[in-house]
Amino acid sequence: MRLLSRIFGPRLEATAHCDLPCGVYDPAQARIEAESVKAIQEKYQSNEDPVFRQRAVMIKEERAQLVKHHLWVLWTDYFKAPHFEKYPQLHDLFNRATKAAGATGSKGSMDPATGQELLDLIAEIDKIFWETKQG
Repeated sequence: MRLLSRIFGPRLEATAHCDLPCGVYDPAQARIEAESVKAIQEKYQSNEDPVFRQRAVMIKEERAQLVKHHLWVLWTDYFKAPHFEKYPQLHDLFNRATKAAGATGSKGSMDPATGQELLDLIAEIDKIFWETKQG
């Protein structure tokens, strides 16, 4: 029986932001993690200790992944078709922001300029987000 359950049992465990849509969304979560990414990049640049630098890279990559997670939640759970109709640049903006958080952006770079680019994109998302909350 154990063999059958191992063969036919689930191989992937799915997780979600919320099993019951809570309606609590805010780009601040992504922004805070992105601020951490940029701060780590700056500290990395001013420290020559190889152990410190190794830890900084690891932590920065974790934070960049969290930025992507928070952006995806907003993109896929909060924003709906009417938002994308009113703000046609929104899909492209999220695409650029998640890439800026990813391996080709701040996750893969220790240059604080990539962290700032990410923060700038999140600021654009934040502006649109709060406009949608007004109406």
